[in-house]
Amino acid sequence: MIIIDGKSTAEKIKSKLKMEVERIKKNGVCIKLVVVLVGEDYASQKYVASKEKACLEVGIESEVYRLRETTTEEELIELIQKLNRDDAVTGILVQLPLPKQIREIEIMKKMDPQKDVDGFHPENVGLLHLGMPYMIPCTPLGIVHLLEEYQIQIEGKNCVILGRSNIVGKPMASLLIGKNGTVTVCHSKTKNLEEVTREADILIAAIGKPRFVKKEMVRQDAVLIDVGINKNEEGKTCGDVDFEDCSQKASHISKVPGGVGPMTIVTLLENCVEIAKRSV
Repeated sequence: MIIIDGKSTAEKIKSKLKMEVERIKKNGVCIKLVVVLVGEDYASQKYVASKEKACLEVGIESEVYRLRETTTEEELIELIQKLNRDDAVTGILVQLPLPKQIREIEIMKKMDPQKDVDGFHPENVGLLHLGMPYMIPCTPLGIVHLLEEYQIQIEGKNCVILGRSNIVGKPMASLLIGKNGTVTVCHSKTKNLEEVTREADILIAAIGKPRFVKKEMVRQDAVLIDVGINKNEEGKTCGDVDFEDCSQKASHISKVPGGVGPMTIVTLLENCVEIAKRSV
C-alpha cells in the first residue's frame, strides 16, 4: 500500500511555479490574487490564511477583503464588479460557503470569467463540460495531478465519485471522462451503493461524512482519494475514508490532512499563473 502524499507533490509544483512567476514578472506582468472572505467561518479563515502563505512562497501578490457576516448580496456584487474592472487584479476568488442571505450562483455569474481562478463561473463550467476548459476547479485539478504524479492510469479504469457537488463531484467527473475514464457519480439517492463502489478502480470520496468509506465498500487494490475534511469524535481532523480500515485493501490511498488539501491550494496558484501567462 502506497500513501499518496499531497504535501510533497504540492511542494514540487510550487518550485516550478516560483520560477514561472519570476519569468512572468521579468516581462513586466504583475500577478495578483484577490480573495474575498465573508463572515467568520473558522474553516474558511484557515483556508484563506493558507492561500495567503502559499502566494507569498511563490511570489504572487495577494490581498484579502474580509467582509462582515451581514454583508448583503448587493454589497458583495458591487465589490466583485470593482475587482473585475481593476487591471491590477489577475484572479478573484470568493471563499465558499457564503452566508445564507447571499446566493452563490448570483455571485459567480457576476465575476469576470477570465479572472475566475476557481472555475465556478457558468461559462467556465460549460467550457469544462465541453472538453475545452479555460479554468479548471482547483480540487479536481489537484486530484488529477496526484494521480499523474503516482503514475495511476485513468484511461479505461472504472472511476467512482461519491458526491455530486458543483465544487468537486461534477467537475471531477468531467475531467475523468476527458481522460477516458469510465465514470459513475454516486449520491444520497444511489441504490446498492456498496456494490457500485466495489467496482471502482479509482474511488474518490467527497461527501463530507467522517470515515464513511469502509473496507467492505472497496475492491482489492483500488486507489482511494479522500477529499473529505471532517472532525471525528475526538475533535481531530479526518476524511470521508476510514484510513486504517481501508488501507488494508487499497493499492494507493491519500491521507487527511496532507493529501488533497495542499493540492487544492497549489492548483489555485497554478490557475492564477495561467491567467497571467495569457497576458504576457
